[in-house]
Amino acid sequence: MGLKNLLKTYLLPSVSFVMLITGLTASFANVDLFENQWIRFGWYFIAYLLVGLVVMREAWESVLEKDIFSEYLLMSLATIGAFFIGEYPEGVAVMLFYTIGEIFQEKAVHHAKKSIDALLAIRPDRARVVTADSLESVPPEEVNIGEIIEVKTGERVPLDGLLLNDSATFNTSALTGESIPREIKKEEEVPAGMIVTDHVIRLKTIRSYGQSALSRILELVENAVERKAPAEQFIRKFARIYTPTVIVLALLIVCLPWLYAFLAPTFTYNFNDWFYKGLVFLVISCPCALVISIPLSYFSGIGAASKEGVLFKGSNYLEAITHVNTVVFDKTGTLTQGIFEIQEIVSAGTVDTIELLKTIAAVESKSTHPIAKAIVDYVRIQNISLAIPDRIAETGGLGLTAELNGKKIVVGNAELLDRYEIDYPATIRAIPETTVLCAIENVYAGYLRLADALKTDAHDAITALNKCGIKNFVVLSGDKQALVTHLATKLGITQAYGGLLPEEKVKQIEILKSNPSNILAFVGDGINDAPVLALSDVGIAMGGLGSEVAIEAADVVIQTDRLIKIATAIRLGRFTRRIVIQNICMAIGLKILILSLAVIGIASLWEAVFADVGVTLLAVMNSLRILKAKV
Repeated sequence: MGLKNLLKTYLLPSVSFVMLITGLTASFANVDLFENQWIRFGWYFIAYLLVGLVVMREAWESVLEKDIFSEYLLMSLATIGAFFIGEYPEGVAVMLFYTIGEIFQEKAVHHAKKSIDALLAIRPDRARVVTADSLESVPPEEVNIGEIIEVKTGERVPLDGLLLNDSATFNTSALTGESIPREIKKEEEVPAGMIVTDHVIRLKTIRSYGQSALSRILELVENAVERKAPAEQFIRKFARIYTPTVIVLALLIVCLPWLYAFLAPTFTYNFNDWFYKGLVFLVISCPCALVISIPLSYFSGIGAASKEGVLFKGSNYLEAITHVNTVVFDKTGTLTQGIFEIQEIVSAGTVDTIELLKTIAAVESKSTHPIAKAIVDYVRIQNISLAIPDRIAETGGLGLTAELNGKKIVVGNAELLDRYEIDYPATIRAIPETTVLCAIENVYAGYLRLADALKTDAHDAITALNKCGIKNFVVLSGDKQALVTHLATKLGITQAYGGLLPEEKVKQIEILKSNPSNILAFVGDGINDAPVLALSDVGIAMGGLGSEVAIEAADVVIQTDRLIKIATAIRLGRFTRRIVIQNICMAIGLKILILSLAVIGIASLWEAVFADVGVTLLAVMNSLRILKAKV
């Protein structure tokens, strides 16, 4: 903190406080010097300027920006009015304690930002590029795709790349919130933001700095606070109407008794008394507690979620997730591990099993689907070389067609072969596991049978969501109905729909949304999930390192593949909402009480300022509970 900010933040309020206490003590002790009204005025006026100038400047700047009825204007009017009627100590006290409250609020906001700032601070500022004869340290933005970079032990990976070493271990906590180290093998992707833990590594960059996993996550965090929750939007609109209304009411408190005195000659009107009541009304009416604590609550919620590895794209989604009562899951890569293993290779006899495997793998090598990756990885382990296919075309949810060695190849599920009117054994449809069929020159050649296990925390996630009061679960998948039903039954889910194309998933979501009582959260991780993620009330993308399209379409990004984090996100959203409601009730309730006392002349400026600052600090401290919430 610079010297200027240090003076403004601590020294000036401290001097003002000492002057206020000294003045009150001198007046109480009947010190002769303070019997002189000009000395008394000058003493308190200096004490007032030390803290009041900043607030009055803020009020003036707000007026210039056409935000006329701000809290700064309320404080300025109330304190200037106090000086006008000779209540100097109370004028100083109002401004001083308002300033102290602002200091505490700034500290609270700073504390709430720490968890987000910690994430933003992981952005590497240098990358070590391997050249022909040396290493060159450059900004990550200047590194081109395909260049080789070197990262030492303990350093953070600056760009997404493929590992050139045989293997390496990384700390992923900054990206995923998980403390368990992750081992990555040669040719596998290493996302930016990970920390190398065991030895020096080299990577071949595959994305520019602006497109890296780390940059996408940081952009989500930086933009999150711009999207306001309905409660925040309401409070800001409320304050614009509320503040001028309060000023008018304060004027009426002063003027109406004066008018009444003309009608009732027996009524004695004392301007100073009613003006004082109007000032008290102004002070206690200041909406600081609401305007500050509610955004702070949502900011704290976003910060607490980021520490748990959950990124909300805005406080509006933190609010929206509290209303979810139906959770719809994609299957592959979401409920399951997405790590398929070949269980069986069955040839129809036109080619042998090795040739069948090589043909399917060659076509699948151009796909990013988890099944395709499993097949290609299996072939690489067997040290089988693959030919390069031509004219590849993908049919979403069905499979691929390509030309290989001059022959037309069709690789995908049974529905894809049906489209091309290719005959295959009907018994294949009865196989519960995933099957990848192959046809060469429109003749069925065989299939691969693969299995994909449930995620280890899938059962725990359903149990946790049940405890959150969510009882309605649905599974949507492009896999065959028998497999989807079998998997859903294991989890106790009764609604499971298989064999769906991306557009058919959209129709299922639309059917569910046609019931106005259903508030949907869709959980997915693939490119094909992007339309339904965008269509659902809350779209949740599993795996911050997954499909870029899915992450862009989602409202919430869970940076790990842990399903249990969905329940964590819902509980955190609900806890944040409870804090917001508590703050609103506490602030409005106390203000109504003091306002009522002010009108009948019981509450003074002292009670007003302590009540205003007190309820603001209580609301702020209540908001900060979110950061330490055990959800």
